[in-house]
Amino acid sequence: MDDLSPRQIELLKAIILEYTEIGDAVGSDILDKKYKLGVSPATIRNDMVVLAKNGYLKKEYFSSGRVPTAKAFRFYIKNLMHEKELSTAEEVSYKSDVWDFRHEVHKLLQHSAKALAKRTQMLAVAITDQGDVYYFGVNNILATREFWDIARARYLFEQFDQIRYWGDIIRKLEKADDDLLFIFADEDDPQADNIASVFADIRCDAFRGALGVVGPRRMRYDMVVPNVRYFANLIESIVKEHSPTPQLHE
Repeated sequence: MDDLSPRQIELLKAIILEYTEIGDAVGSDILDKKYKLGVSPATIRNDMVVLAKNGYLKKEYFSSGRVPTAKAFRFYIKNLMHEKELSTAEEVSYKSDVWDFRHEVHKLLQHSAKALAKRTQMLAVAITDQGDVYYFGVNNILATREFWDIARARYLFEQFDQIRYWGDIIRKLEKADDDLLFIFADEDDPQADNIASVFADIRCDAFRGALGVVGPRRMRYDMVVPNVRYFANLIESIVKEHSPTPQLHE
């Protein structure tokens, strides 16, 4: 980890929060006015240069501001983010969304993805090691400005058509140290840039799978992460408790 000062870390957090909200490059003026960082705009600009040199920020074309990189979001998720806790009412509601499908795995996965898409306003995906892919929420990401770019939207759905793409996610989860897998697309590829995914492992006797969301890099991870984790754990517990029909290909 680069040796960032507490002031630079606080600045990076402010930049990420602002970028998540507006989706545009962030300049020193708005940071000074909105986040009350206690330093001058000149100091903010100097610290932004340091963050850029260390790979946490990059400059967008036709803008004087900066945007956080995948490295910045990884740092934020690991060190700065506070997950929003799900309330008991939310957990009960989520469970009721899928409870009627507890005896059929394929329907359980479908409706879990559908419910997750609704809760996160992202594209939600459920996959299994048997090649099943269920996704909902296409309209959610097409309504997001990052995917108004036809080339980027086409790139995403071309990936979805590749069986290996989904198999790689399950294999990466098997090797992951954490219970969640964060995937940030290659920043050197303009079509892939700004796409991110969050997936959780699903381990059952009948199958191995994953559940997660795909969307813009600036998604609300503090809200997305607990929802993805909860639904994946819910699927596991329902399958283990009710031993639903294992047939997945329908």
